[in-house]
Amino acid sequence: MIDPFASATALLQALRGKKFSSLELTDLYIGRIERHDAKINVVVVRDFERARAAARAADAARSRGEERPLLGLPLTLKESINVRGLPTCCGVAAWKDFVSQHDAPATLRVQAAGGVLLGKTNIPVGLADWQSVNPVYGRTNNPWDLARSPGGSTGGAAALAAGFSALEVGSDIGGSIRVPAAFCGVYGHRPSDTALPRSGQFPLPPTPNPAVVMGVQGPLGRSAEDLELALDLLAGADVGEDVAWKLALPPARAAQLKDFRVAILPPPPWVPLDAEIEAGLERVAALLGSLGAQLRRAQPPEMGDWREHYRLYRRLLCAMMAARVPAAESARWAQMQRAVGEEFARAAAEGTEASVSDYFGWLLQREKFRAAWRSFFLDCDIVLAPITLVPAFAHLELADPLLVSAEYATVDINGKAERYVSQLFPPSIATLAGQPATAFPIGLSKGGLPLALQAIGPYLEDRTPLRFTALLAKEIGGFVAPPGFAA
Repeated sequence: MIDPFASATALLQALRGKKFSSLELTDLYIGRIERHDAKINVVVVRDFERARAAARAADAARSRGEERPLLGLPLTLKESINVRGLPTCCGVAAWKDFVSQHDAPATLRVQAAGGVLLGKTNIPVGLADWQSVNPVYGRTNNPWDLARSPGGSTGGAAALAAGFSALEVGSDIGGSIRVPAAFCGVYGHRPSDTALPRSGQFPLPPTPNPAVVMGVQGPLGRSAEDLELALDLLAGADVGEDVAWKLALPPARAAQLKDFRVAILPPPPWVPLDAEIEAGLERVAALLGSLGAQLRRAQPPEMGDWREHYRLYRRLLCAMMAARVPAAESARWAQMQRAVGEEFARAAAEGTEASVSDYFGWLLQREKFRAAWRSFFLDCDIVLAPITLVPAFAHLELADPLLVSAEYATVDINGKAERYVSQLFPPSIATLAGQPATAFPIGLSKGGLPLALQAIGPYLEDRTPLRFTALLAKEIGGFVAPPGFAA
């Protein structure tokens, strides 16, 4: 019997052992999507006919003795990632009829590895929310609680949790891989800033843009081993640079938990944090200490109270977002942000209205923080921190379909209404400097929702947080399937 909730690595081992065929596994996932996705609404672009053809081709290749890293494995991609012949609208109504004539680098690499593409998964408008809802495809629900968000902008974490797919590729600039992974109880890896191509998203040809920073593409899976498998296939230079540039990620810094040097990040006093997530961080820290890991509570001293770091992140993030919209719309955003009258909202407005010289200056400031992390990781292997401020929150109706409206929304944290946009802080810890970070589950809340943390590693040493979280899963457990989706 095929377990639809098995890890990708386990499913591949079974495929290689001919326990079942790719077509059987593909049909299983298609049947589950057709049976259950009406409740979740996550696989919004379906490519079942081509998937079955690819599965048959994979079975024929294996019968000839061929082997590839993902041969015959059914998987999904985030809707914003271009696939030739499939729509890419990023949840924007004006783009709903766009059909891509190009394949993104991520698409080409998973297909070259033998992956079977089932379809693409839901996102928020413009990839700019921790919910996955838009006027084109509607709202995606969390399989752990249909009244709650699965996270965003990579809503495909819900497909993994519900047993609709074996692997997902998403993207992350505001936590868009790590937050959905946390909310749905799966694993998600934000790669080092330059480890993977950035191109191939949005209704555009897959043209590299050297001005883009912080935003990355990366994998989600049901185990840390799945993430490393996918990372090995996806990593490498973008189009043009791949003629000569090759990426050789170094091995993990340690092979056992007791050999890792772990810094527990002290939470800034101005950032609210759910009490159960805070308690979960302390439980994991205590376990690591009992196993002999070298623990300390520390951060790069240059971060101070994190306010300067976070202001810079908000400026750069909003500069990236505003570059995608007409000038009149970005002016409206800036006006809304300034009206909030709060320091980080003002920083966001500065980013929205940024000049070219502003942007260049901020990139130079960013290098100060990148240098701080390089120095810190000379004596540390892992930084352990929250990735969300709360477990999956109840669905919200935002007044504006993009994240700028989040300046006005609130979310409940420990019984108190806090600013919704404050949830950008945990992802920003790794994002601003481009550090690799793996989100991983640590159990369930008292209310039965997944809890998670992130393990942040040294730049271009992605295998270190991946190995760390894989080892930790053997001690605390890993992915657990949500109730109600077994059949």
